[in-house]
Amino acid sequence: MSFDAWSILFLVGQSLVIFLVVVLVAAMMIIYERRMLALWQDRYGPNRVGPFGSLQLVADMLKIFFKEDWTPNFTDKFMFTLAPAVAMFTALASFAIIPISPTLGVADWDIGILFFFAMAGIAVYAVMFGGWASANKFSLLGGLRSAAQTISYEVFLGLSLMGVVALTGSFNLREIVESQIDGWYIIPQFFGFLTFVVAGVAVTHRHPFDQPEAEQELAEGYHVEYSGMKFGMFFIGEYVNVVLISALMTCLFFGGWLAPFNLDIPFIPPAFWFMIKTLFFMTMFVLARGSLMRPRYDQVMNFGWKVCLPVTLINLLITAAVILIFSPTL
Repeated sequence: MSFDAWSILFLVGQSLVIFLVVVLVAAMMIIYERRMLALWQDRYGPNRVGPFGSLQLVADMLKIFFKEDWTPNFTDKFMFTLAPAVAMFTALASFAIIPISPTLGVADWDIGILFFFAMAGIAVYAVMFGGWASANKFSLLGGLRSAAQTISYEVFLGLSLMGVVALTGSFNLREIVESQIDGWYIIPQFFGFLTFVVAGVAVTHRHPFDQPEAEQELAEGYHVEYSGMKFGMFFIGEYVNVVLISALMTCLFFGGWLAPFNLDIPFIPPAFWFMIKTLFFMTMFVLARGSLMRPRYDQVMNFGWKVCLPVTLINLLITAAVILIFSPTL
């Protein structure tokens, strides 16, 4: 077998391992979230299945696997089945652009960030298909809420990281990480980071921006008619998105695999720094769920267009002005 063939096989194997690890981490985050929320709210949490409740996730997965995968008769069956598949695919495909270390990653594309936005745009169809195909007024309302919220906050999500792109001069995430060797972008792009965090939580539909699901108002919203593995794909897809947004925060604003203060510790691999930073932001997602109240839907939209949009535009204008002033070509 030629060298090129071995290289292709190595890349395919590496990609499969990374995707499997991402799904496993997303599944493990379910039990991690439940334990963290229990600690945060001073209650027991899962503690009966296995030592310290460690096998609760296994029990939950077995329940989903063996639960009846029921499709209501009044649904559009093709769209109803397609929706969770789109949600799962777009979440996993977006992770292809994330560089875990200088040598570990699925794809090193110059259009990396643009690919992420393309997948995020397609992901909107998943909840729209699910809400519409269910033929349920609560599902449809959840799908409409999700579409309006996701499209709105994707605007701020894109504008918030344009400052990073302007400083780096590239959409390639690996180049963005390497350009932070002299200092992380969290300092010059602090306001961009804040709006990216808010928009990231809103796009993943996590609390306090979970109005598309809103149990009290919509009884789980766009996936109220789903059960079994179809519901499981929506459920795991949401956690994959949490891991994805946390990894993007790490790469865009906190130096990715780079050690803090350029510490040179030979026995710690670069991937360790990436994972520990990503875990930190995943924990922030969990603690936000346990501590923040859910605003009304109109307040969410007002906050986006009246606060996030001006902040991202001002941050982008100031960044552009600084680059022009200190550009050596002027």
